Amino acid sequence: MDTIVAAPATSGDFAADVAAFSAYWRSAGQQAARDARWAFLRRHARTLYDKLTDARAKFVRIERLAYDAAALVPGLVPTKAEVDAESEKKQADKDGVEIDQGILFNQFLADPECGRHLVHAMLLPREESAEALAKFRRDGKLDLGTAKVERHGKAAVLLLSNKRFLNAEDNATQPATEIGADVCILDPDAQVAVLRGDVVPEGKYAGRRVFNAGINLTHIYYGKIPFLWFLIRDLGFVNKMFRGLAKPELPPDEVSGESIEKLWISAVETFAIGGGCQILLATDFNIAARDAYMTLPARKEGIIPGMSNLRLARFVGDRIARQAIMYERRIDCDSDVGRLICDEVVPPDQIDAAIERVIDRITTSGSVGAIGNRRALRLAAEPFDTFRQYAALYAREQALCHFSPALISNLEKFWNAQSRKA
Repeated sequence: MDTIVAAPATSGDFAADVAAFSAYWRSAGQQAARDARWAFLRRHARTLYDKLTDARAKFVRIERLAYDAAALVPGLVPTKAEVDAESEKKQADKDGVEIDQGILFNQFLADPECGRHLVHAMLLPREESAEALAKFRRDGKLDLGTAKVERHGKAAVLLLSNKRFLNAEDNATQPATEIGADVCILDPDAQVAVLRGDVVPEGKYAGRRVFNAGINLTHIYYGKIPFLWFLIRDLGFVNKMFRGLAKPELPPDEVSGESIEKLWISAVETFAIGGGCQILLATDFNIAARDAYMTLPARKEGIIPGMSNLRLARFVGDRIARQAIMYERRIDCDSDVGRLICDEVVPPDQIDAAIERVIDRITTSGSVGAIGNRRALRLAAEPFDTFRQYAALYAREQALCHFSPALISNLEKFWNAQSRKA
């Protein structure tokens, strides 16, 4: 009969607890070990974060922080080798070791000081963005593979370009979209930024622009979307559109800091599904084709729809937000509810003209007042700490959802994922 080893009690001494808990995690069952990780982090999250960031003197992005923590506290979270091994499996066959990353970032973000610092780190420009900006300024265009940046008059235009998957987002699009957003925001020659879907060359929508088909559900089914993808996207790419880029020396909140910002215009053609709809809640002005629609099919996917639970009710009210998130209500852009999200709805062949008209209207009065009003509206609607607290909850709940058997069942039932090619 196996001996059940009791979990150690936290002593308050970080080094002693690392030794004791690491030894326990090597021998405990998965659930017992997970419970002990919660106990360890509730006592030591801030100490651990400060050790990983030199007492918050340096900024470390999520994708590095997770594996630095694995090296410093063995057994607390999976190593990169362990996650890489899991990535070779279909989602249904994974052991769920990445759930412990959700626990880690829940506790980092829940701590006010560590959480603010981590959100700040994710709002800084990526290391690759300086070179990308130089290339864009030299050539007037930038091809990042699954995203492109083009210059159109006063605007820098970010094109979502994952064409095979109807401009869905996945692990391949993530660096490209975030670098592209950095370039649009940093470009001194652009007064405004535009987000748009690229033209799809074949299939049902051949020759049409598709805004965004949401997360790549086929890639989720085949295990190609790691858990950290969700946090990196929503604290990086999407939050940069909403909050701008932070400066290292200043806090990125609206009162104390001074972010680098541009107004963002989204142009929705065909549809904005899932993550596409989430983006519309973060941009400043949304233009939509009359035949376009929006959905947040969270129930059918079995995951948390990004920041939508935080933001959607501000646009359409609580009941419709619940219907959209929990009962997959479709929202036509050209409807009373759709117009609460979309500022202008025009015939499909007038999208280009509408974009130009909105750019001119936004830029003729100068950007200083517009950015000031943007910050003031954001402070009233979603203060920095409100976002941080939501992100903490999101880290925990999304980790549990991403490795739930219900996710696989939903993908097979509603998406027929098992018959699709990754």
